[in-house]
Amino acid sequence: MSGLSTLEQALENRWEALWARVFDREPVEIVEALRRECDSNVVVCSERRVVVPNAYDVELADAVHDELTRRDSEVGQALADSLARHGERHGYEWAGPLTVHITKAREVPNGRYRIASRVMRHVSADGFEHATR
Repeated sequence: MSGLSTLEQALENRWEALWARVFDREPVEIVEALRRECDSNVVVCSERRVVVPNAYDVELADAVHDELTRRDSEVGQALADSLARHGERHGYEWAGPLTVHITKAREVPNGRYRIASRVMRHVSADGFEHATR
């Protein structure tokens, strides 16, 4: 592992520790779930090209959504930034512009959140909600 990637990992760990202190464990769990969703949907096109979905939908239970968005209106961007760093570390290529869209959901299986991903070309966070309905 090079010094730069060690530094990047250290910064990522500190960022996650900060989130855990500020928001309890919920956002860290969501970040990990986003990474698992990304990793489980890789498409190996060649030895040097691994493509992953670019549009992630995070459905949050009402209480979780209210808590996260009350403290920071840029939660979706922060999650997208973390996912982008994860993809960069693994050499992933996004299928299009990366976006993470946060919504409320009346029912989620674990009572907290549900994450889904898909490939969408030329998607923006504003257009994501309309394109998925």
